Amino acid sequence: MAKGKSLDELTDPVFYILVALVEPRHGYAIMQYVEEETEGTFKIGPATLYTIIKKLLDSGLIEAEPDSDPRRKTYVATNYGISKLEEEVERRSRMVDLATIVLQTRGRKGQ
Repeated sequence: MAKGKSLDELTDPVFYILVALVEPRHGYAIMQYVEEETEGTFKIGPATLYTIIKKLLDSGLIEAEPDSDPRRKTYVATNYGISKLEEEVERRSRMVDLATIVLQTRGRKGQ
């Protein structure tokens, strides 16, 4: 994936990792953050995490903090990553809005 190339839609693991990286975090802290913030309903394992981190780095959505310990690298979302996250929140919001309308309409038809 070329640097700066957009990921059209973020998968749930990519979404959660990007949310976690609005603030600088190292790998283990990312996994903890996601598990805690989702109250344990979503967990990301190390293999998935580091595969996604590589994709996010390659796409320019995150960057490694220059001063971080090489054995415990810290990552943070770039401005491009924050913009992409905002777009994704809007996209997901439209999905939820549509489903809500459809389900409410369905409920009225069954009455």
